[in-house]
Amino acid sequence: MDPSEPPLAQRQVLSPTQLVVAARELLERGFGLLWLEGELSNFMRAKSGHLYFTLKDVGAQVRCAMFRPRAMHVHFSPADGQHVLLRARVTLYEPRGEFQLQVEHMEAAGRGALQLEFERLKRSLDEEGLFAIERKRTLPALPQRIAVVTSPSGAALHDVLSVLARRFPLVEVDIYPSLVQGNEARMALRKALIAADASRRYDLILLTRGGGSMEDLWAFNDESLARAIHASATPVVSAVGHEVDFTIADFVADLRAPTPSVAAELIVPDRQELSRRLQQLHESAVRHHARVFERKAQRCDNAFQRLQSHHPLNRLGQLQQRLSHSQHRLQQVIANHLQQHQARLKHAQTRLGHQHPELLVLRLRERAQSRHHALRIGIASSLRRHRDSLRTLARTLNALNPLATLERGYAIAFDAKGIVIRDAHALSVGSEISLRLAHGRVHAEVRSIHREPS
Repeated sequence: MDPSEPPLAQRQVLSPTQLVVAARELLERGFGLLWLEGELSNFMRAKSGHLYFTLKDVGAQVRCAMFRPRAMHVHFSPADGQHVLLRARVTLYEPRGEFQLQVEHMEAAGRGALQLEFERLKRSLDEEGLFAIERKRTLPALPQRIAVVTSPSGAALHDVLSVLARRFPLVEVDIYPSLVQGNEARMALRKALIAADASRRYDLILLTRGGGSMEDLWAFNDESLARAIHASATPVVSAVGHEVDFTIADFVADLRAPTPSVAAELIVPDRQELSRRLQQLHESAVRHHARVFERKAQRCDNAFQRLQSHHPLNRLGQLQQRLSHSQHRLQQVIANHLQQHQARLKHAQTRLGHQHPELLVLRLRERAQSRHHALRIGIASSLRRHRDSLRTLARTLNALNPLATLERGYAIAFDAKGIVIRDAHALSVGSEISLRLAHGRVHAEVRSIHREPS
């Protein structure tokens, strides 16, 4: 027995289960999730939906298990001999104590790995702001010189040149030849782009190539090329592959075109459309200048008229005209006032004539004569009425006059006091009486009184 070992009673003894569990926990904590690439063998799909297989390369192999919830997200049909990319966790299968991988994700290797690298670089550059919309520059409307970075023998160059010659043959095109595929293409593209930008001769740079697989286009996903595009002082247009192809260069460039031909159409105007536009601008300019000339001519005419109106002779003529007009108005005002005063004078003369003393005396005389005549007629009429009334009254009075009775032989007796004697018994014998006859008076003395029977 080794003397350095503790006594048996003090030794920590583990069961196989405890050892396997401890080893599993140690492996899972130490490694975490790993990405692995290798070849499938002994592939089996269980009835439960779990996948069991071996991942191997030329030097080693390891057992793998992918349980049904994860296996449902595998979008291809795995088979023996297939090259795959796995994301797995290192663990131990406790019942057999075997080292294995618990797989969480599986995809076909090759393009899958490239896609992962593409997504990683895209995310990293996006976080740095290389894809920001606000940093993208507007392309010139009429570029004079264009640098094309591409393969001089590729179909993409032929398509670009054909479209440029058809749409806008005035543009100057310089070709910066470069590899567009393979490991050396990344550096070649970057150098050509930097050289074109450093010349400061170009209005924009077109970075392009034709279609291909993701591996074929991988040079355009290079980080150094992306940073060169970002640092370029000249606007960059990226047209790599077909419409469905996207590269890191597309995201960094100021403009991404789906194909080289479309890029050529986007970076230069159509000469026919430009000609129509120029014709429209020419016509618009002609109309504008015509309107401007007309306004200027009108302003000139107005200025000339104002100048003429301020000319001393014209000014004098205007003043003379105003003086003549004022004199005419003054004459009209004087004439109107004179006419009004004459009318008022005539009216006053008429009124005065109607009130002249001679006419007034004449009217008063006429009125006096008329009233005198009326008075004479009235007096005569009144005299006639009174005369007739008097005659009537006289006749009535004569009819009632006692003297008229005297004419018929009667007499009126008065006592000494001149009172009419009505009753003989009022007298006494010897009383003096007087008798009034129709003609004259008689004095007598009463000698006897006789009473008449009643």
